[in-house]
Amino acid sequence: MNNSELFQRGLEIRKAVVGAEYVEKSMANTDDFNRPLQELVTEYCWGAVWGRDGLPRKTRSMLNLAMLTLLNRPHELKLHINGALRNGVTREEIREVFMQVGIYAGVPAAIDSFRIAREVFESIDKKA
Repeated sequence: MNNSELFQRGLEIRKAVVGAEYVEKSMANTDDFNRPLQELVTEYCWGAVWGRDGLPRKTRSMLNLAMLTLLNRPHELKLHINGALRNGVTREEIREVFMQVGIYAGVPAAIDSFRIAREVFESIDKKA
């Protein structure tokens, strides 16, 4: 794996947002085929962009929730709902993001996002 400073910063941020266990599993499952993608995502997405000072992580998480809903990426949305909660986004704020998305991107996208969020919340509540 890449040992650049940007990669290491990205790895730290990625673990803080989506969870160390998830990231370590992703890294452990790398092979010659997908290693370049894992390195790119970690270095540039997490290190270069998430590592910038221009927006707080909470805001970045809220933006991600909206964009992942728009892109219809339920697996990533579920992951980033958990990350948003880690970054201080409240359940009420998550609801408001999805309400806003419903107006601008369509009610079906919002309905799916509410369903996914409910699954995440129920999973968290069962552990508590």
